[in-house]
Amino acid sequence: MLLTLAAGQFLMTLDTSVMNVSIATIANDLGTTVTGIQTAITLYTLVMAMLMVTGGKIGALIGRRRAFAIGCVVYGCGSLTTSLAPGLGVLIVGWSVLEGLGAVLIMPAIVALVASNFEQAQRPRAYGLVASAGAIAVAVGPLLGGLVTTYFSWRWVFAGEVLIVLVILVLARRMADPGRGERPALDFAGTTLSALGLGLVVFGVLRSGTWGWILPRPDAPALLGLSLVLWLVLAGGVVLWLFLLWEQRRVARGREPLVDPAMLGNRRLRAGLTVFSGQYLIQAGLFFVVPLFLSISLGLSTVETGLRLLPLSVTLLAAAAGIPKLWPHISPRRVVRAGLVTLFVALVAFFAALDAGAGPEVTTVPMLLAGLGIGALASQLGSVTVSAVPDESSSEVGGLQNTFTNLGASLGTALAGSVLIAVLTSSFLDGIRDNPAVPPQVTAQAEVQLAGGAPFVSDAALEANLAAAGVPARAARGIVESNRDARIQGLRAAIAVLALAAIVAVFFTRRIPEEQPGGSPGAGEDSLPSGPGGHSGGADGVTRAGGLASPPGAGSPGRDEQHPVPPL
Repeated sequence: MLLTLAAGQFLMTLDTSVMNVSIATIANDLGTTVTGIQTAITLYTLVMAMLMVTGGKIGALIGRRRAFAIGCVVYGCGSLTTSLAPGLGVLIVGWSVLEGLGAVLIMPAIVALVASNFEQAQRPRAYGLVASAGAIAVAVGPLLGGLVTTYFSWRWVFAGEVLIVLVILVLARRMADPGRGERPALDFAGTTLSALGLGLVVFGVLRSGTWGWILPRPDAPALLGLSLVLWLVLAGGVVLWLFLLWEQRRVARGREPLVDPAMLGNRRLRAGLTVFSGQYLIQAGLFFVVPLFLSISLGLSTVETGLRLLPLSVTLLAAAAGIPKLWPHISPRRVVRAGLVTLFVALVAFFAALDAGAGPEVTTVPMLLAGLGIGALASQLGSVTVSAVPDESSSEVGGLQNTFTNLGASLGTALAGSVLIAVLTSSFLDGIRDNPAVPPQVTAQAEVQLAGGAPFVSDAALEANLAAAGVPARAARGIVESNRDARIQGLRAAIAVLALAAIVAVFFTRRIPEEQPGGSPGAGEDSLPSGPGGHSGGADGVTRAGGLASPPGAGSPGRDEQHPVPPL
Protein backbone atom coordinates (compact mmCIF):
# COMPACT_ATOMS: atom_id res chain seq x y z
CA MET A 1 0.00 0.00 0.00
CA LEU A 2 2.83 2.38 0.81
CA LEU A 3 4.47 1.57 -2.52
CA THR A 4 1.18 2.33 -4.28
CA LEU A 5 0.78 5.74 -2.64
CA ALA A 6 4.46 6.61 -3.08
CA ALA A 7 4.22 5.64 -6.77
CA GLY A 8 1.25 7.99 -7.12
CA GLN A 9 3.18 10.85 -5.52
CA PHE A 10 6.23 10.12 -7.69
CA LEU A 11 4.08 10.14 -10.83
CA MET A 12 2.45 13.47 -9.96
CA THR A 13 5.82 15.19 -9.71
CA LEU A 14 7.73 13.45 -12.48
CA ASP A 15 6.04 15.14 -15.43
CA THR A 16 7.21 18.67 -14.75
CA SER A 17 10.84 17.76 -14.11
CA VAL A 18 10.92 15.64 -17.29
CA MET A 19 9.20 18.35 -19.34
CA ASN A 20 11.62 21.03 -18.20
CA VAL A 21 14.66 19.25 -19.65
CA SER A 22 12.85 18.28 -22.87
CA ILE A 23 11.22 21.61 -23.73
CA ALA A 24 13.29 22.32 -26.84
CA THR A 25 12.91 18.77 -28.21
CA ILE A 26 9.14 18.69 -27.60
CA ALA A 27 8.69 22.14 -29.20
CA ASN A 28 10.60 21.04 -32.29
CA ASP A 29 8.69 17.75 -32.51
CA LEU A 30 5.28 19.44 -32.25
CA GLY A 31 6.13 22.30 -34.58
CA THR A 32 5.67 24.96 -31.92
CA THR A 33 7.89 27.27 -29.85
CA VAL A 34 9.55 27.00 -26.45
CA THR A 35 7.08 29.64 -25.24
CA GLY A 36 4.21 27.38 -26.29
CA ILE A 37 5.53 24.44 -24.24
CA GLN A 38 6.16 26.72 -21.24
CA THR A 39 2.54 27.88 -21.56
CA ALA A 40 1.40 24.25 -21.28
CA ILE A 41 3.56 23.79 -18.17
CA THR A 42 2.12 26.97 -16.63
CA LEU A 43 -1.44 25.84 -17.32
CA TYR A 44 -0.73 22.48 -15.65
CA THR A 45 0.39 24.30 -12.51
CA LEU A 46 -2.63 26.62 -12.64
CA VAL A 47 -5.16 23.78 -12.97
CA MET A 48 -3.69 22.07 -9.90
CA ALA A 49 -3.44 25.23 -7.82
CA MET A 50 -6.97 26.34 -8.65
CA LEU A 51 -8.76 23.06 -7.98
CA MET A 52 -6.68 21.27 -5.33
CA VAL A 53 -8.97 22.33 -2.46
CA THR A 54 -12.01 21.21 -4.46
CA GLY A 55 -10.32 17.89 -5.22
CA GLY A 56 -9.85 17.30 -1.50
CA LYS A 57 -13.52 17.96 -0.80
CA ILE A 58 -14.63 15.66 -3.64
CA GLY A 59 -12.52 12.90 -2.08
CA ALA A 60 -14.28 13.44 1.23
CA LEU A 61 -17.70 13.23 -0.46
CA ILE A 62 -17.25 10.21 -2.74
CA GLY A 63 -14.59 8.31 -0.79
CA ARG A 64 -10.81 8.74 -0.90
CA ARG A 65 -10.03 5.44 -2.63
CA ARG A 66 -12.65 6.10 -5.29
CA ALA A 67 -11.32 9.63 -5.84
CA PHE A 68 -7.79 8.21 -6.06
CA ALA A 69 -8.91 5.62 -8.65
CA ILE A 70 -10.91 8.11 -10.73
CA GLY A 71 -7.99 10.54 -10.61
CA CYS A 72 -5.64 7.80 -11.84
CA VAL A 73 -7.96 7.00 -14.76
CA VAL A 74 -8.21 10.67 -15.75
CA TYR A 75 -4.45 11.09 -15.34
CA GLY A 76 -3.76 7.97 -17.42
CA CYS A 77 -6.04 9.26 -20.21
CA GLY A 78 -4.12 12.54 -20.10
CA SER A 79 -0.76 10.74 -20.31
CA LEU A 80 -1.94 8.66 -23.28
CA THR A 81 -3.27 11.77 -25.03
CA THR A 82 0.02 13.57 -24.42
CA SER A 83 2.11 10.70 -25.76
CA LEU A 84 0.12 10.77 -29.02
CA ALA A 85 -0.20 14.56 -29.30
CA PRO A 86 0.33 15.79 -32.89
CA GLY A 87 0.47 19.45 -31.87
CA LEU A 88 0.42 21.95 -29.01
CA GLY A 89 -3.38 22.04 -28.69
CA VAL A 90 -3.70 18.31 -28.01
CA LEU A 91 -0.67 18.47 -25.68
CA ILE A 92 -2.43 21.15 -23.59
CA VAL A 93 -5.65 19.09 -23.45
CA GLY A 94 -3.80 15.93 -22.41
CA TRP A 95 -1.07 17.28 -20.17
CA SER A 96 -2.29 20.60 -18.79
CA VAL A 97 -6.00 19.80 -18.43
CA LEU A 98 -6.54 16.05 -18.07
CA GLU A 99 -3.39 15.30 -16.07
CA GLY A 100 -3.99 18.41 -13.97
CA LEU A 101 -7.56 17.33 -13.19
CA GLY A 102 -6.36 13.84 -12.34
CA ALA A 103 -3.72 15.25 -9.99
CA VAL A 104 -6.24 17.34 -8.02
CA LEU A 105 -8.13 14.14 -7.15
CA ILE A 106 -5.06 11.97 -6.52
CA MET A 107 -2.88 14.17 -4.32
CA PRO A 108 -5.36 15.05 -1.52
CA ALA A 109 -6.55 11.42 -1.53
CA ILE A 110 -2.98 10.21 -0.93
CA VAL A 111 -2.89 12.23 2.28
CA ALA A 112 -6.15 10.74 3.56
CA LEU A 113 -5.33 7.19 2.47
CA VAL A 114 -2.07 7.19 4.44
CA ALA A 115 -4.10 8.18 7.51
CA SER A 116 -6.66 5.40 6.97
CA ASN A 117 -4.16 2.63 6.15
CA PHE A 118 -1.45 3.14 8.78
CA GLU A 119 -1.47 3.23 12.57
CA GLN A 120 -0.49 6.52 14.17
CA ALA A 121 2.94 5.24 15.16
CA GLN A 122 3.66 4.30 11.53
CA ARG A 123 2.38 7.47 9.91
CA PRO A 124 5.43 9.75 10.24
CA ARG A 125 7.55 7.20 8.39
CA ALA A 126 4.79 6.54 5.84
CA TYR A 127 4.26 10.24 5.17
CA GLY A 128 8.01 10.76 4.97
CA LEU A 129 8.44 8.06 2.33
CA VAL A 130 5.46 9.28 0.29
CA ALA A 131 6.70 12.88 0.47
CA SER A 132 10.24 11.87 -0.42
CA ALA A 133 8.94 10.06 -3.51
CA GLY A 134 7.83 13.42 -4.89
CA ALA A 135 11.15 15.09 -4.09
CA ILE A 136 13.08 12.19 -5.64
CA ALA A 137 11.00 12.56 -8.81
CA VAL A 138 12.26 16.13 -9.05
CA ALA A 139 15.86 14.97 -8.61
CA VAL A 140 15.80 12.01 -11.02
CA GLY A 141 13.39 13.57 -13.51
CA PRO A 142 16.12 15.45 -15.43
CA LEU A 143 18.24 12.29 -15.62
CA LEU A 144 15.33 10.12 -16.74
CA GLY A 145 14.05 12.75 -19.16
CA GLY A 146 17.50 13.27 -20.62
CA LEU A 147 18.09 9.54 -21.15
CA VAL A 148 14.70 8.81 -22.70
CA THR A 149 14.65 11.96 -24.85
CA THR A 150 18.23 11.42 -26.05
CA TYR A 151 18.02 7.72 -26.89
CA PHE A 152 14.28 7.19 -27.58
CA SER A 153 11.57 9.86 -27.53
CA TRP A 154 9.97 12.10 -24.92
CA ARG A 155 6.65 10.41 -25.83
CA TRP A 156 7.83 7.18 -24.17
CA VAL A 157 7.85 8.90 -20.77
CA PHE A 158 4.11 9.53 -20.99
CA ALA A 159 3.40 6.12 -22.51
CA GLY A 160 5.26 4.56 -19.58
CA GLU A 161 3.10 6.56 -17.17
CA VAL A 162 0.01 4.83 -18.58
CA LEU A 163 1.47 1.46 -17.60
CA ILE A 164 2.37 2.74 -14.13
CA VAL A 165 -1.19 4.03 -13.69
CA LEU A 166 -2.59 0.59 -14.58
CA VAL A 167 -0.37 -1.06 -11.96
CA ILE A 168 -1.39 1.52 -9.35
CA LEU A 169 -5.08 0.89 -10.06
CA VAL A 170 -4.65 -2.84 -9.50
CA LEU A 171 -2.75 -2.33 -6.23
CA ALA A 172 -5.16 0.37 -5.00
CA ARG A 173 -7.94 -2.19 -4.63
CA ARG A 174 -6.29 -3.43 -1.41
CA MET A 175 -6.34 -0.05 0.33
CA ALA A 176 -8.78 0.57 3.17
CA ASP A 177 -11.12 3.55 2.94
CA PRO A 178 -13.55 4.29 5.78
CA GLY A 179 -15.49 6.68 3.54
CA ARG A 180 -18.28 8.91 4.85
CA GLY A 181 -21.87 8.21 5.65
CA GLU A 182 -23.28 11.59 4.64
CA ARG A 183 -23.14 12.93 1.08
CA PRO A 184 -23.80 16.71 1.24
CA ALA A 185 -23.83 18.79 -1.95
CA LEU A 186 -20.63 20.38 -3.19
CA ASP A 187 -20.26 24.12 -2.57
CA PHE A 188 -20.15 25.37 -6.18
CA ALA A 189 -19.96 29.07 -5.26
CA GLY A 190 -17.07 28.36 -2.89
CA THR A 191 -15.38 26.23 -5.56
CA THR A 192 -15.60 29.10 -8.05
CA LEU A 193 -14.28 31.69 -5.59
CA SER A 194 -11.39 29.54 -4.35
CA ALA A 195 -10.38 28.52 -7.88
CA LEU A 196 -10.49 32.09 -9.14
CA GLY A 197 -8.58 33.52 -6.16
CA LEU A 198 -5.86 30.85 -6.17
CA GLY A 199 -5.61 31.02 -9.97
CA LEU A 200 -5.05 34.80 -9.92
CA VAL A 201 -2.37 34.54 -7.23
CA VAL A 202 -0.46 31.65 -8.83
CA PHE A 203 -0.70 33.10 -12.34
CA GLY A 204 0.63 36.42 -11.08
CA VAL A 205 3.54 34.73 -9.30
CA LEU A 206 4.38 32.65 -12.38
CA ARG A 207 4.45 35.78 -14.58
CA SER A 208 6.59 37.81 -12.17
CA GLY A 209 9.85 36.81 -13.85
CA THR A 210 8.60 38.20 -17.18
CA TRP A 211 6.50 41.15 -16.07
CA GLY A 212 8.28 42.25 -12.88
CA TRP A 213 7.02 42.13 -9.29
CA ILE A 214 6.10 45.77 -8.67
CA LEU A 215 7.55 47.98 -11.40
CA PRO A 216 6.79 46.67 -14.89
CA ARG A 217 9.60 45.57 -17.14
CA PRO A 218 9.90 47.11 -20.62
CA ASP A 219 6.95 46.12 -22.86
CA ALA A 220 5.26 44.31 -19.91
CA PRO A 221 1.58 45.06 -19.11
CA ALA A 222 0.99 47.63 -16.39
CA LEU A 223 -1.85 49.38 -14.59
CA LEU A 224 -1.42 52.79 -12.95
CA GLY A 225 2.34 52.48 -13.45
CA LEU A 226 2.56 49.19 -11.52
CA SER A 227 3.21 45.68 -12.81
CA LEU A 228 0.14 43.60 -13.56
CA VAL A 229 1.65 40.92 -11.28
CA LEU A 230 0.97 43.07 -8.22
CA TRP A 231 -2.63 43.68 -9.27
CA LEU A 232 -3.23 39.98 -9.99
CA VAL A 233 -1.92 38.95 -6.56
CA LEU A 234 -3.97 41.65 -4.83
CA ALA A 235 -7.11 40.71 -6.77
CA GLY A 236 -6.54 37.05 -5.88
CA GLY A 237 -6.21 37.99 -2.22
CA VAL A 238 -9.50 39.90 -2.30
CA VAL A 239 -11.30 36.97 -3.96
CA LEU A 240 -9.90 34.55 -1.36
CA TRP A 241 -11.12 36.89 1.40
CA LEU A 242 -14.59 36.80 -0.18
CA PHE A 243 -14.30 33.01 -0.31
CA LEU A 244 -13.66 32.85 3.45
CA LEU A 245 -16.63 35.15 4.10
CA TRP A 246 -18.82 32.88 1.98
CA GLU A 247 -17.63 29.77 3.84
CA GLN A 248 -18.34 31.42 7.20
CA ARG A 249 -21.85 32.17 5.98
CA ARG A 250 -22.42 28.54 4.96
CA VAL A 251 -21.19 27.28 8.33
CA ALA A 252 -23.47 29.74 10.14
CA ARG A 253 -26.44 28.35 8.16
CA GLY A 254 -25.49 24.76 8.98
CA ARG A 255 -24.40 23.87 5.43
CA GLU A 256 -21.33 21.91 4.42
CA PRO A 257 -18.48 24.29 3.47
CA LEU A 258 -15.77 23.62 0.91
CA VAL A 259 -13.24 24.46 3.65
CA ASP A 260 -14.26 25.07 7.25
CA PRO A 261 -12.79 28.52 8.12
CA ALA A 262 -12.18 27.23 11.66
CA MET A 263 -9.63 24.86 10.16
CA LEU A 264 -7.44 27.82 9.18
CA GLY A 265 -7.80 29.14 12.72
CA ASN A 266 -6.07 26.02 14.04
CA ARG A 267 -2.59 27.27 14.95
CA ARG A 268 -0.90 23.88 14.70
CA LEU A 269 -2.35 23.27 11.22
CA ARG A 270 -1.49 26.82 10.16
CA ALA A 271 2.10 26.36 11.32
CA GLY A 272 2.41 23.07 9.46
CA LEU A 273 1.02 24.55 6.23
CA THR A 274 3.26 27.61 6.49
CA VAL A 275 6.41 25.56 6.99
CA PHE A 276 5.30 23.22 4.18
CA SER A 277 5.05 26.27 1.92
CA GLY A 278 8.50 27.42 3.03
CA GLN A 279 9.98 23.97 2.38
CA TYR A 280 8.66 23.89 -1.17
CA LEU A 281 9.75 27.48 -1.80
CA ILE A 282 13.34 26.57 -0.88
CA GLN A 283 13.18 23.20 -2.61
CA ALA A 284 11.80 24.61 -5.88
CA GLY A 285 14.33 27.45 -5.86
CA LEU A 286 17.17 25.00 -5.25
CA PHE A 287 16.09 22.75 -8.12
CA PHE A 288 15.90 25.86 -10.29
CA VAL A 289 19.36 27.22 -9.46
CA VAL A 290 21.51 24.07 -9.30
CA PRO A 291 20.60 22.73 -12.78
CA LEU A 292 21.24 26.19 -14.24
CA PHE A 293 24.73 26.16 -12.75
CA LEU A 294 25.48 22.63 -13.93
CA SER A 295 23.95 22.70 -17.40
CA ILE A 296 24.56 26.30 -18.51
CA SER A 297 27.46 27.64 -16.46
CA LEU A 298 29.44 24.39 -16.71
CA GLY A 299 27.92 23.00 -19.91
CA LEU A 300 27.06 19.56 -18.51
CA SER A 301 24.63 17.38 -20.44
CA THR A 302 21.16 16.61 -19.11
CA VAL A 303 22.29 13.14 -18.05
CA GLU A 304 25.39 14.49 -16.26
CA THR A 305 23.26 17.13 -14.55
CA GLY A 306 20.85 14.46 -13.32
CA LEU A 307 23.72 12.37 -11.94
CA ARG A 308 24.98 15.35 -9.94
CA LEU A 309 21.54 15.65 -8.30
CA LEU A 310 21.39 12.00 -7.22
CA PRO A 311 23.28 12.48 -3.90
CA LEU A 312 20.27 14.50 -2.73
CA SER A 313 17.95 11.57 -3.42
CA VAL A 314 20.11 9.19 -1.38
CA THR A 315 20.22 11.29 1.80
CA LEU A 316 16.60 12.38 1.36
CA LEU A 317 15.38 8.78 1.43
CA ALA A 318 17.67 7.93 4.31
CA ALA A 319 16.38 10.82 6.44
CA ALA A 320 12.70 10.44 5.50
CA ALA A 321 12.65 6.73 6.37
CA GLY A 322 15.38 6.60 9.00
CA ILE A 323 14.35 9.37 11.40
CA PRO A 324 10.89 7.90 12.24
CA LYS A 325 12.41 4.41 12.36
CA LEU A 326 15.36 5.21 14.66
CA TRP A 327 13.68 7.91 16.75
CA PRO A 328 9.92 7.22 16.70
CA HIS A 329 9.24 9.48 19.69
CA ILE A 330 11.48 12.40 18.74
CA SER A 331 10.05 15.93 18.91
CA PRO A 332 8.59 16.94 15.50
CA ARG A 333 9.45 20.58 16.22
CA ARG A 334 13.09 19.69 16.84
CA VAL A 335 13.32 17.64 13.63
CA VAL A 336 11.64 20.36 11.53
CA ARG A 337 13.96 23.03 12.91
CA ALA A 338 16.98 20.79 12.34
CA GLY A 339 15.81 20.19 8.76
CA LEU A 340 15.50 23.91 8.04
CA VAL A 341 18.89 24.63 9.61
CA THR A 342 20.46 21.83 7.54
CA LEU A 343 18.94 23.33 4.40
CA PHE A 344 20.40 26.71 5.41
CA VAL A 345 23.85 25.16 5.89
CA ALA A 346 23.58 23.44 2.49
CA LEU A 347 22.76 26.74 0.80
CA VAL A 348 25.58 28.55 2.62
CA ALA A 349 28.03 25.81 1.58
CA PHE A 350 26.92 26.13 -2.04
CA PHE A 351 27.16 29.93 -1.84
CA ALA A 352 30.70 29.77 -0.47
CA ALA A 353 31.88 27.22 -3.06
CA LEU A 354 30.62 29.14 -6.09
CA ASP A 355 33.23 31.07 -8.04
CA ALA A 356 34.24 31.49 -11.66
CA GLY A 357 36.54 28.43 -11.54
CA ALA A 358 34.20 26.10 -9.63
CA GLY A 359 33.53 22.66 -11.10
CA PRO A 360 30.56 20.30 -10.72
CA GLU A 361 32.10 18.70 -7.63
CA VAL A 362 31.12 21.76 -5.54
CA THR A 363 27.49 20.62 -5.61
CA THR A 364 28.12 17.25 -3.93
CA VAL A 365 28.24 18.31 -0.27
CA PRO A 366 25.40 20.87 -0.60
CA MET A 367 23.22 18.23 -2.32
CA LEU A 368 23.91 15.68 0.43
CA LEU A 369 23.03 18.24 3.11
CA ALA A 370 19.95 19.48 1.23
CA GLY A 371 18.70 15.90 0.96
CA LEU A 372 19.05 15.45 4.72
CA GLY A 373 17.15 18.68 5.36
CA ILE A 374 14.30 17.94 2.95
CA GLY A 375 14.08 14.35 4.21
CA ALA A 376 13.86 15.52 7.82
CA LEU A 377 11.01 17.89 6.94
CA ALA A 378 9.24 15.21 4.90
CA SER A 379 9.40 12.78 7.83
CA GLN A 380 7.34 15.06 10.09
CA LEU A 381 5.31 17.77 8.37
CA GLY A 382 2.68 15.54 6.76
CA SER A 383 1.92 13.89 10.08
CA VAL A 384 1.84 17.25 11.85
CA THR A 385 -0.76 18.80 9.53
CA VAL A 386 -3.19 15.89 9.43
CA SER A 387 -2.90 15.17 13.15
CA ALA A 388 -4.09 18.73 13.83
CA VAL A 389 -7.64 17.97 12.64
CA PRO A 390 -10.30 15.27 13.13
CA ASP A 391 -10.05 12.13 11.03
CA GLU A 392 -12.87 13.04 8.67
CA SER A 393 -11.08 16.25 7.64
CA SER A 394 -7.89 14.57 6.41
CA SER A 395 -8.92 14.83 2.75
CA GLU A 396 -9.64 18.56 3.03
CA VAL A 397 -6.28 19.02 4.74
CA GLY A 398 -4.71 17.17 1.81
CA GLY A 399 -6.23 19.73 -0.55
CA LEU A 400 -5.03 22.64 1.59
CA GLN A 401 -1.59 21.13 1.99
CA ASN A 402 -1.07 20.63 -1.74
CA THR A 403 -2.40 24.13 -2.41
CA PHE A 404 0.17 25.60 -0.02
CA THR A 405 2.97 23.52 -1.52
CA ASN A 406 1.95 24.68 -5.01
CA LEU A 407 2.00 28.28 -3.86
CA GLY A 408 5.38 27.83 -2.18
CA ALA A 409 6.92 26.08 -5.17
CA SER A 410 5.58 28.71 -7.60
CA LEU A 411 6.93 31.49 -5.41
CA GLY A 412 10.30 29.75 -4.98
CA THR A 413 10.88 29.37 -8.71
CA ALA A 414 9.68 32.89 -9.48
CA LEU A 415 11.64 34.49 -6.63
CA ALA A 416 14.89 32.68 -7.38
CA GLY A 417 14.53 33.41 -11.10
CA SER A 418 13.73 37.10 -10.76
CA VAL A 419 16.54 37.74 -8.25
CA LEU A 420 19.02 35.81 -10.40
CA ILE A 421 18.16 37.74 -13.58
CA ALA A 422 18.10 41.12 -11.83
CA VAL A 423 21.56 40.63 -10.26
CA LEU A 424 22.93 39.02 -13.44
CA THR A 425 21.81 41.99 -15.53
CA SER A 426 23.15 44.62 -13.12
CA SER A 427 26.48 42.82 -12.64
CA PHE A 428 26.94 42.21 -16.37
CA LEU A 429 26.27 45.82 -17.36
CA ASP A 430 28.61 47.06 -14.62
CA GLY A 431 31.26 44.61 -15.82
CA ILE A 432 31.27 45.64 -19.47
CA ARG A 433 30.98 49.33 -18.49
CA ASP A 434 34.21 49.05 -16.49
CA ASN A 435 36.00 46.84 -19.01
CA PRO A 436 38.32 48.88 -21.29
CA ALA A 437 38.19 46.12 -23.92
CA VAL A 438 34.49 46.78 -24.55
CA PRO A 439 33.82 49.88 -26.73
CA PRO A 440 31.40 52.47 -25.28
CA GLN A 441 29.00 52.05 -28.21
CA VAL A 442 28.71 48.30 -27.51
CA THR A 443 28.04 49.03 -23.84
CA ALA A 444 25.35 51.56 -24.75
CA GLN A 445 23.70 49.08 -27.10
CA ALA A 446 23.73 46.38 -24.40
CA GLU A 447 22.16 48.73 -21.84
CA VAL A 448 19.26 49.39 -24.22
CA GLN A 449 18.71 45.80 -25.34
CA LEU A 450 19.06 44.28 -21.86
CA ALA A 451 16.84 46.77 -20.04
CA GLY A 452 14.26 44.02 -19.56
CA GLY A 453 16.82 41.55 -18.20
CA ALA A 454 19.88 39.69 -19.47
CA PRO A 455 19.44 36.05 -20.53
CA PHE A 456 21.21 33.32 -18.57
CA VAL A 457 23.41 31.90 -21.35
CA SER A 458 26.56 29.79 -21.54
CA ASP A 459 29.93 31.12 -22.67
CA ALA A 460 29.76 29.05 -25.85
CA ALA A 461 26.32 30.38 -26.81
CA LEU A 462 27.37 33.96 -26.09
CA GLU A 463 30.58 33.61 -28.10
CA ALA A 464 28.62 32.27 -31.08
CA ASN A 465 26.11 35.14 -30.89
CA LEU A 466 28.85 37.76 -30.61
CA ALA A 467 30.71 36.30 -33.59
CA ALA A 468 27.52 36.28 -35.65
CA ALA A 469 26.95 39.95 -34.72
CA GLY A 470 30.45 40.88 -35.88
CA VAL A 471 31.72 42.03 -32.46
CA PRO A 472 35.53 42.41 -32.47
CA ALA A 473 37.42 39.51 -30.85
CA ARG A 474 38.94 41.63 -28.04
CA ALA A 475 35.55 43.11 -27.10
CA ALA A 476 33.93 39.68 -27.32
CA ARG A 477 36.42 38.23 -24.83
CA GLY A 478 35.69 41.06 -22.40
CA ILE A 479 31.94 40.54 -22.75
CA VAL A 480 32.25 36.77 -22.17
CA GLU A 481 34.38 37.34 -19.04
CA SER A 482 31.84 39.82 -17.69
CA ASN A 483 29.01 37.38 -18.40
CA ARG A 484 30.89 34.57 -16.61
CA ASP A 485 31.34 36.70 -13.48
CA ALA A 486 27.78 38.03 -13.67
CA ARG A 487 26.35 34.49 -13.85
CA ILE A 488 28.09 33.60 -10.62
CA GLN A 489 26.85 36.77 -8.92
CA GLY A 490 23.28 36.05 -10.04
CA LEU A 491 23.44 32.46 -8.78
CA ARG A 492 24.91 33.55 -5.45
CA ALA A 493 22.16 36.16 -5.01
CA ALA A 494 19.43 33.60 -5.68
CA ILE A 495 21.03 31.17 -3.21
CA ALA A 496 21.28 33.93 -0.59
CA VAL A 497 17.54 34.64 -0.92
CA LEU A 498 16.74 30.94 -0.46
CA ALA A 499 19.01 30.78 2.60
CA LEU A 500 17.18 33.77 4.06
CA ALA A 501 13.87 31.99 3.42
CA ALA A 502 15.15 28.97 5.39
CA ILE A 503 15.93 31.17 8.40
CA VAL A 504 12.57 32.94 8.18
CA ALA A 505 10.78 29.57 8.07
CA VAL A 506 12.38 28.61 11.40
CA PHE A 507 10.39 31.39 13.10
CA PHE A 508 7.12 29.74 11.99
CA THR A 509 7.91 26.44 13.73
CA ARG A 510 6.88 27.58 17.20
CA ARG A 511 3.45 25.94 16.83
CA ILE A 512 4.83 22.66 15.51
CA PRO A 513 4.08 20.15 18.32
CA GLU A 514 6.76 18.89 20.68
CA GLU A 515 5.36 15.35 20.75
CA GLN A 516 4.47 12.86 18.07
CA PRO A 517 0.76 12.46 17.13
CA GLY A 518 -0.99 10.24 19.61
CA GLY A 519 0.93 11.71 22.54
CA SER A 520 -0.14 14.62 24.72
CA PRO A 521 0.62 17.88 22.94
CA GLY A 522 1.72 20.83 24.92
CA ALA A 523 -0.65 23.32 26.39
CA GLY A 524 -2.24 25.87 24.19
CA GLU A 525 -2.87 23.65 21.16
CA ASP A 526 -6.01 24.38 19.20
CA SER A 527 -9.04 22.22 18.83
CA LEU A 528 -11.12 22.11 15.70
CA PRO A 529 -14.79 21.42 15.12
CA SER A 530 -15.54 18.40 12.99
CA GLY A 531 -17.94 20.33 10.79
CA PRO A 532 -20.89 22.69 10.90
CA GLY A 533 -22.89 21.98 13.97
CA GLY A 534 -20.72 18.99 14.90
CA HIS A 535 -18.74 18.23 18.03
CA SER A 536 -15.21 19.46 18.25
CA GLY A 537 -12.10 17.38 18.52
CA GLY A 538 -8.59 18.69 18.31
CA ALA A 539 -5.31 16.90 18.05
CA ASP A 540 -5.09 16.94 21.81
CA GLY A 541 -8.39 15.08 22.16
CA VAL A 542 -10.18 17.84 24.13
CA THR A 543 -13.54 19.20 23.10
CA ARG A 544 -14.37 22.89 23.17
CA ALA A 545 -16.89 22.20 25.87
CA GLY A 546 -14.09 20.95 28.05
CA GLY A 547 -14.99 17.27 27.99
CA LEU A 548 -12.94 14.40 26.63
CA ALA A 549 -13.25 13.41 22.99
CA SER A 550 -12.79 9.91 21.66
CA PRO A 551 -9.26 8.54 21.90
CA PRO A 552 -7.07 8.61 18.80
CA GLY A 553 -8.15 5.95 16.36
CA ALA A 554 -11.76 5.91 17.62
CA GLY A 555 -12.95 8.08 14.77
CA SER A 556 -12.69 11.69 15.84
CA PRO A 557 -9.48 13.37 16.91
CA GLY A 558 -5.97 12.80 15.75
CA ARG A 559 -4.76 12.09 12.25
CA ASP A 560 -1.79 12.65 10.12
CA GLU A 561 0.51 13.46 5.61
CA GLN A 562 2.31 15.27 2.29
CA HIS A 563 3.88 18.54 -5.22
CA PRO A 564 5.18 19.68 -8.07
CA VAL A 565 7.59 21.70 -8.53
CA PRO A 566 6.32 24.16 -10.90
CA PRO A 567 8.25 24.63 -13.99
CA LEU A 568 10.46 27.29 -15.45
